[in-house]
Amino acid sequence: MNEKNHDYLKDQLKYTGFGEDAQVQLRENLMKAQNDFSIKQVTAYGKDELSVSLNFKKSTGSDMFFFNNYRAELQKPGSDAKISQTFYVNNEGRNITQKEAYNLLDGRSVNKDLANKDGQIHNAWIKLDFKETTASGNYKIKQFSPQYGFDLEKSLEKFPVKELLDPKERLRLLESLERGNRQSVTFKAEDGEQKWFIEANPQFKSITIYDENQKRIRQETILSESQNGNRKTQKTSENQRMDDSESSTSKKRGTKV
Repeated sequence: MNEKNHDYLKDQLKYTGFGEDAQVQLRENLMKAQNDFSIKQVTAYGKDELSVSLNFKKSTGSDMFFFNNYRAELQKPGSDAKISQTFYVNNEGRNITQKEAYNLLDGRSVNKDLANKDGQIHNAWIKLDFKETTASGNYKIKQFSPQYGFDLEKSLEKFPVKELLDPKERLRLLESLERGNRQSVTFKAEDGEQKWFIEANPQFKSITIYDENQKRIRQETILSESQNGNRKTQKTSENQRMDDSESSTSKKRGTKV
């Protein structure tokens, strides 16, 4: 077995989000006399199950193996239908990770640095188009570049999200949403704080919001409540300033208030 090749492939697995079990199976397979092999595993995300098959092939001119791609298949509870996609692996470290594959198959968008046919790097949000497939059977991928006009941070700032107030929490939240996660956040309201869930929706240049039961909440409702709360806060502040001004004037005149 080529140890350098093993170490390289092990790092590829690690940074693509596959854990120790896959790395153990990698070593076992590299020690066998074979030209190709697959590593299979299943990962649970809540009640969802993501099955993957990691595909390796030996070079025709050396003892080197290459991690070419992996097939990911999502099984939702209560459904017999499975959603699957092959994700290709490159050597530049911009691969779709296992968690990102789950998020894409679950209908969310992921922000990635991508390479075009000329090798030039560009950033874009990507999303699977479940209505169209390629000749190989994969779903086509929609891309939304910065020129498309979606700004994640500005879209978030429309809402009273508590985590945006702390720089470290803000950064963690943005990074999580860019990976395609449905993230738990704290919404501030007049009657206290509420734990809800959000995800990036670049196609519609917005944020999708869910309640604690994962039911979608209309943006208009949140924005209306937030604006009403801001108007009440502003009015209270203005009234307080007027009261302070009147009190100060009365004191100067020697009048009881």
